[in-house]
Amino acid sequence: MEVFDLAAWTVLAVDDEPDSLEVLCEALELHDATVTGVIGGQAAIAALEKLRPTLILTDISMPEIDGYRLLRAIRKMPDLKDVPVIALTAHAMKGDRDLIMAAGFSGYITKPLRLDTLVQKILENVPLLKPTS
Repeated sequence: MEVFDLAAWTVLAVDDEPDSLEVLCEALELHDATVTGVIGGQAAIAALEKLRPTLILTDISMPEIDGYRLLRAIRKMPDLKDVPVIALTAHAMKGDRDLIMAAGFSGYITKPLRLDTLVQKILENVPLLKPTS
C-alpha cells in the first residue's frame, strides 16, 4: 500500500453505519489526515457550522438526510460551495455513477471500500488534492 502524506487534509467523513465510518476514518488517519467522522447527514450539517474541510466523503443511502440532500445543503453554504464532495456508496449498478455525478458530486467511490486503494481513488476523483512530494 502506497503511503501518502495527507497532513494538510481536513476531512469530514459521513456515514450512518458506525463500522463503515470507523474504517474510513482510520484509513485516512493512517496517512496523517485530520478526520472528523459523523453519523448521518444532520450531524454533518451541524459539524460544518464550525469545520472547514478540505474534502467531504459521504455515504449516499442514509436515513433522514441522504447524501444527495447533504450535497445540496453543502452547496448552499458560501464557504463550502467549492469543497470537493465524494460519494461513497454501494450503489454500483449500471447508471448509478452517472446519476451521482449528475447530482453534482466531485467523485464516486463504490463500497465496500478497499483500504489499499482508497486514497488513490480519492485522488483520481479530485486530482487537485494530490499532495506534493
